Amino acid sequence: MSFASFIAGRITLKSNRTFSKLIVRIAIIGITLGLGVMILSVAIVRGFKQEIIEKVRGFDGDIKVVKYDLNNSYENSAFKTDDTLFAAVKSNPLFTQIMPFATKPGIIKANGEIEGILLKGVDKTYDWSFFKKNMIAGDVIDFTDTVKSKQELLISDVIARRLKLKVGDKLLIYFVQEPLKRRPFKITGIFNTSIEDIDKIYVIGDLALIKRLNDWDEQTIGGYEIHSADFDRLSTDANVINNLLPIRLKAYTAVDNYPTIFEWLPLLDINTRIILGLMLIVAVINMISALLIMILERTAMIGIFKAMGAANWSIQKIFLYNASYLIGLGLLFGNVFGLGFCLLQSSTHFFKLDPESYYMAFVPIQLHWLDVVGLNIGTMVICLLVLVIPSMLVSRISPVKAIQYK
Repeated sequence: MSFASFIAGRITLKSNRTFSKLIVRIAIIGITLGLGVMILSVAIVRGFKQEIIEKVRGFDGDIKVVKYDLNNSYENSAFKTDDTLFAAVKSNPLFTQIMPFATKPGIIKANGEIEGILLKGVDKTYDWSFFKKNMIAGDVIDFTDTVKSKQELLISDVIARRLKLKVGDKLLIYFVQEPLKRRPFKITGIFNTSIEDIDKIYVIGDLALIKRLNDWDEQTIGGYEIHSADFDRLSTDANVINNLLPIRLKAYTAVDNYPTIFEWLPLLDINTRIILGLMLIVAVINMISALLIMILERTAMIGIFKAMGAANWSIQKIFLYNASYLIGLGLLFGNVFGLGFCLLQSSTHFFKLDPESYYMAFVPIQLHWLDVVGLNIGTMVICLLVLVIPSMLVSRISPVKAIQYK
């Protein structure tokens, strides 16, 4: 054990100075709260972004293939199914699913009320995993009965509350076309994605019904919905799809289809950086205050060590070792606080949110251990580097005056 570490251990563990003890405790609490808040901030922002992305991906897929034209209406332009594209996507490990769909606008009439909606038609190949997680009543469409499925409908909780509908209720949807057509439906399920752009307008039905309304044959669809294996390489995957498509078709990513949401998400990172910066500043200021108090209280000890021939750097290391111990203690408590809070929220969803404002009903948490390790190491390194400067106060202390001060 070196001279500096031995002395640091003695003054850290066996100090009886009341005032410095108070300052040290405040510094430890500052680091504890700072690290805890940093862990929570990163975990909440990660969870929030992941939750929003998963909702958009689950409902609308990662990539949509539609006809490349000037059609800006809610109703997709029709095109023939492409077996070559279907086979290429199915065999490519970059993609997990490809599913046909079509959309058609309409007006729901129920209980004396009307509501404009967009019917999204899907078929038996559709992946219902997202809707099953977000279903609040009833069940998804059953395609085993091809006749019955054409009259089954999923609606959002927003539309259900507006029109005072529940599972099992019947309603009419009017489709504005020549001639005007109406079709009866029975509600089989009510979902809630908490995304306003989806819940206020979309209902889910059978693709075969839209084909019949539009006089399409079995090989005609409105588009393909494709799920990518890795959302982070979405642009690259879209280029792969576009290279497979004929000139009449084009692939659009979820980022293209929901630009407002995906332009807003990166702004959350700015808030996180500001919080991390503020918490680091608080931790550093507390540690600087504690270090200066410890140096001033140990002025006589510093003078004696200097008189005995100890170098300034050796004495500085005593206080830096002492500070390292205090920072480590604060980091330990901070991890317990931050990780404990994350685990509590993750398992209980105790803290709620307004779904209309935040797209979800509770504060989401996503912990990455690399984030936790990085925050711990970063806090320790930055604090120690900053503390080197105030520790230089040791070099300004004169041995004679220090011993007389005692």
